[in-house]
Amino acid sequence: MSVSVLPDEAVVVRTPDEFLRMPEEYREVALRQIMVNTEGELSGADDYIQVFYPLAPNAEEAMVCAERAVEEFDHYKKGSKVLADLGIDTGYMEKQKLTERQLFSATELHQCTTWAERGIFSYVGEETAMVMLEEFAQGSYKPWADAVRTIILDEKIHIGHGARVCRNLAITEEGRESLQQALDRLWPTFLGIFGSRRSERAKLAVRFGLRKTTNGEAADLWRERVTPRIEKLGLTVPQA
Repeated sequence: MSVSVLPDEAVVVRTPDEFLRMPEEYREVALRQIMVNTEGELSGADDYIQVFYPLAPNAEEAMVCAERAVEEFDHYKKGSKVLADLGIDTGYMEKQKLTERQLFSATELHQCTTWAERGIFSYVGEETAMVMLEEFAQGSYKPWADAVRTIILDEKIHIGHGARVCRNLAITEEGRESLQQALDRLWPTFLGIFGSRRSERAKLAVRFGLRKTTNGEAADLWRERVTPRIEKLGLTVPQA
């Protein structure tokens, strides 16, 4: 038997059993949130090993890519555990190639071809994930919120390494040009990660306490955060 949730009611769900008694709308929105993020962590691991590792200019940078991949796999395992407790097996995700996953999107992110794109991916692009993770960490489904809080610590390091790569490149005019090209190419894809500003699912997520902002509000927050970073690198923020 499910329970009802009034429009002005704060939602707190502490166990899988409570989750399964929540309204279907709550369960659907929450499960999609967890599954998209969990699958995304696997894709992130693939990015660091299959895409960025071959681009690394030296052994030190290659090692960093390998370390980040291990952390992404660990994040996947955390999400997989939360889903397993709800009766959902994510093993199929592990058998798929990067481009085969059902929730795969933003193809351009997984086709980076320059070291500058690797830096922009992490310094600017991974901040899209951070904006959402910080909301999930305060979400109404507590087992997921608890898992996300541990993931955030690693993601901050990922962004920090992206910053280092970008700053090292930005000391030369050629490097800044490569960064600007990378930013211009990937920017529309970064924005697309947030989805439609008119998304009804996002509004439901806010109502159920699974998120704090709608898609449009989250995208605006991301832009506010990354704009100073871009300008300090001597780059121009794309207008799209």
